Amino acid sequence: MDTNGDSRHIRYAADEKPPTPLAFGLGLQLALLTIAGIVLTPAIVIRAAGEGDPYLSWAAFAVVAVSGVSTIVQAVRVGRFGAGYVLLMGTSGAFIAVSIAAIAAGGPALLATLVVISSLIQFVLATHLVWVRRIFTPTVAGTVIMLIAVTVMPIVFSMLQEVPDNAHQLASPLSAAATIAVIVGIALAATGDWRLWAPVIGVVVGSVIAWMFGIYEMERVAQAAWIGLPQGGWPGFDLDFDTTFWSLLPAFVIVTLVGAIETIGDSMAIQHVSWRKRRAVDYKAVEGAVAADGLGNMLSGLLGTVPNTTYSTSISVTELTGVASRRVGVAVGLIFLAMALLPKSLAAILAIPGPVVAAYATVLLSTLFVVGMRMVVQDGLDYRKGMVVGVSFWIGVGFQNGAIYPEFFAEFAGGLFQNGMTAGGASAILLTVFLNATKPRRRRMEVPFDDTALGPISAFLRQFALSSGWDAAMAQRLDAVGEETFLTLRENQEDMHTRRLRVSVAREDGGAVLEFVVASGDEINLEDRISRLGEHVTGASLDREASLRLLRHLASSVHHQQYHDTEVVTVKVKAPEPG
Repeated sequence: MDTNGDSRHIRYAADEKPPTPLAFGLGLQLALLTIAGIVLTPAIVIRAAGEGDPYLSWAAFAVVAVSGVSTIVQAVRVGRFGAGYVLLMGTSGAFIAVSIAAIAAGGPALLATLVVISSLIQFVLATHLVWVRRIFTPTVAGTVIMLIAVTVMPIVFSMLQEVPDNAHQLASPLSAAATIAVIVGIALAATGDWRLWAPVIGVVVGSVIAWMFGIYEMERVAQAAWIGLPQGGWPGFDLDFDTTFWSLLPAFVIVTLVGAIETIGDSMAIQHVSWRKRRAVDYKAVEGAVAADGLGNMLSGLLGTVPNTTYSTSISVTELTGVASRRVGVAVGLIFLAMALLPKSLAAILAIPGPVVAAYATVLLSTLFVVGMRMVVQDGLDYRKGMVVGVSFWIGVGFQNGAIYPEFFAEFAGGLFQNGMTAGGASAILLTVFLNATKPRRRRMEVPFDDTALGPISAFLRQFALSSGWDAAMAQRLDAVGEETFLTLRENQEDMHTRRLRVSVAREDGGAVLEFVVASGDEINLEDRISRLGEHVTGASLDREASLRLLRHLASSVHHQQYHDTEVVTVKVKAPEPG
């Protein structure tokens, strides 16, 4: 258990307000560096499916508009929608294969219907995340985050070759090298405001060099209109629900679940880089992120375009710049909405040559990989979790590179497992389910959540200790841990008499794991309380600190998950050494 917290190089935390010019400057930076990917995904899908420019024009406008709305929702947290952090939303590359199949089979209307229907699963997941908490763990999410880099890097490296045939042979390597050298050099050596602008400066320098070699497409920018609406119109819905719909729906549901896993990972990762000191993961924010992701997908379907998801770029940029303020998320969303109506601005971004974008993305993805690795380690990496991470990661790498029985999996589910993140994520989930199924059987009890619960909880835990072959010292330790956890949970609740508490306990690694599940409260997270022991202690809080210090002394780890309707405290207790 980390009791000290770790100081982070954060200039503006999530709840702080940087100057408006800085917020919009960073928002513009994020928008500039993600807008091309947002627009290129539907372009790939629509051209591969054989649709024309009118629908492409509409789809590009729609995805940028939806990305703007959903990014703002993620930042400001509207009700239960949104994480409350800087989480960019944009088109999802995981949907490319199934979206091409849908448009080719039934046109844009069928795509719209499938996206709307499959988006509903994310709303269900967002409201029941507490019940799948043992599956969608930080270990699984961190593995998926690491595999994002594995999945995207081949595409990034291929962009190094995206230059005209008649371009000078040094155009690509020099523009890419200048971009990465400036970004890394400033990030490593500079401090203060210079570090904030490292990505933008690097891209500008790289683009200038590309312009000198004649590979920056000035003609595209010159020909684009300043203000305009898309040529095409809304494609409508296909409500026939024929065999084509039902054959494609399972694939859309699977990919939607994969997107939800990515969103869960991103929403956990952004919390790790948004505060000066380490905080326990706020699962209300995770639920909100999944709900906002579902909202973005539903809006995409209603407008007849490719679904969206959270962009991990925002995590990398937050880690790189040290600015995590929600104002940046709002700024990005507003810029996206403006860009949707400004064709020339889109053209200016799309004109940035591939080598420059590839160099920038390499830095971001490298940082992102480390963020995922950190999540896995901070979740507590024992040999079982290490097996899950290692096997899943390399399965993802194998599928991504087409090295694992391509004759069987190349066409399976529309080529779903050709994506390393999908294959590795599915492996991590299955292995985690198996791991949970093979753990020792848990014993459970349920009591009213009031003052009468302490006696039954004490008797239940003491009986478990004795039936497990432990001595009186372990029974007393479990009893003390149960009492202190119950008292802390009770302090968080206002209307205790209408709620019930479920307590479960099981043996694990020479000790016991206790789990307390109750309707959630609104107070500070128990993990955070323990990590901040000794800070700003007053006479009124002295008794509570003494109690928490006792819990910290008795437990080897405390994990507190707070959802909208439920909170779960998991406490690991080692048996005392004999004699």
